[in-house]
Formats: sequence, structure tokens, C-alpha cells
Amino acid sequence: METGRAVDLNADLGEEVTDDAALLAVVTSANVACGYHAGTAAIMRAVCAEAAERGVSVGAQVSYDDREGFGRVARDVPSEVLREQVADQVGTLSSIAAGAGTVVRYVKPHGALYHRVIDDEEQAAAVLAGSGDLPVLGMPGRFLDLAGAAGREMRLEGFPDRGYAAGGRLLPRGEPGALLEDADAIAAAALGLAPRVDSLCLHGDTPGAVVNARAVRAALEADGWTLRAPWGRG
Repeated sequence: METGRAVDLNADLGEEVTDDAALLAVVTSANVACGYHAGTAAIMRAVCAEAAERGVSVGAQVSYDDREGFGRVARDVPSEVLREQVADQVGTLSSIAAGAGTVVRYVKPHGALYHRVIDDEEQAAAVLAGSGDLPVLGMPGRFLDLAGAAGREMRLEGFPDRGYAAGGRLLPRGEPGALLEDADAIAAAALGLAPRVDSLCLHGDTPGAVVNARAVRAALEADGWTLRAPWGRG
């Protein structure tokens, strides 16, 4: 029986190092790599097909054009170029998703782009312009502010497998405490974040990602949470 408390559980999938099938059995939304930082057409097709079968929502995980750096290298990309790159990624995944019997329901930046659009209004506007009217997923900042001002549906995200700085931003990778690895600690963090966000993200490329995802889902359900995507299923 569903309760009044619902939260989305998302993971970054299709990144060539992720256990997509196992994670799709746990999450309610899948942020699918669109080929610019990772992923291929075949991988996108497989993830979308499995997501459609399991009723998992598909989102476009858009990135800077940076396969070498896995999308985690900061780049200065002209806004018109970034807009076209985002449109290309969303269009590619949308076409593949349609062939697999599903649709792209939201957009989420990846890596360096994710953090850049929190503060950079020009880059945030380019991502929004390139992604049509799709709902957006992210942390507080310019990206969500601009989306809201434009009447776009927006969802707030939290990261139970990452450490937070005092100001509410994620600790940079490489700093002590930036990456949580213990499944119990990650599950506890998820319970603390769930009342404050719409969606909880688990990084699929980290060691123990599937174990962590299962622990988070079990902890949330034991605490009375319903796991449900906020933008529709499949």
C-alpha cells in the first residue's frame, strides 16, 4: 500500500562501466548517458528496452563532449555550441527510446556540466534551450531557477553516496569524505535526504553501486517511503 511519502530513486546508467540490468531492477528513474561522455547507440537501446519493460522512467543524461574525461572535466563551450550538443544528445536518446517503446521524460546534466549550470546562467540557459520543454533534475541554483521561471517542471535532487560541504554543495571528488562507500552509511544518508528532495541519485559507476542501491531502497521502504518516479513510468 502506498503512503503519502514518495521519493524517486535514480541512477546514472549506460556508461559502459555500469551494471545496468541490476540497477534497473532497483531504481525508478534512469539517467541514460547519451554518447558524449559515455554510451553507445546499442547500450542506449538496451537500457531503454529494459527500462520500458520494468516501468522505469528514462532521462537524458547530457554532458560536455568529453569521453576521455568521462564528462568530469570543466570546459568552456560557447552557449550556441552547447545548446546544439544538448539537442543532439536529447534527440539521439529520444529516437532510440521511441524504438524501444518508451520516451525521454526529463533531462539531467552530467559531471562538470551539472556543477557548472548551478552557477553559470549562460550555460544553464543553453542546456534548457537544447532540451525543449522536458522537466529538469538538479541541485538548487541557476539551472533550476531558470527552469522554474520558464514554467518548466523541475525536481530537486540529493546524493546519498556523496559528501556535502557546509554550503550544501557536493565535496569535490578527491577530497576526504567526498565519496561514501559503506552501504549502511549511504542508506542512512538517503533517509536523511529523502524528506528534503524529490529524487535520490546513486552513481552507477562506483564500486558496490548495486549493493548500495539495494540497501537504499530497502531502508526507504522500511521507513514507509514509496519509490516512485515523479514524471511517469516507462
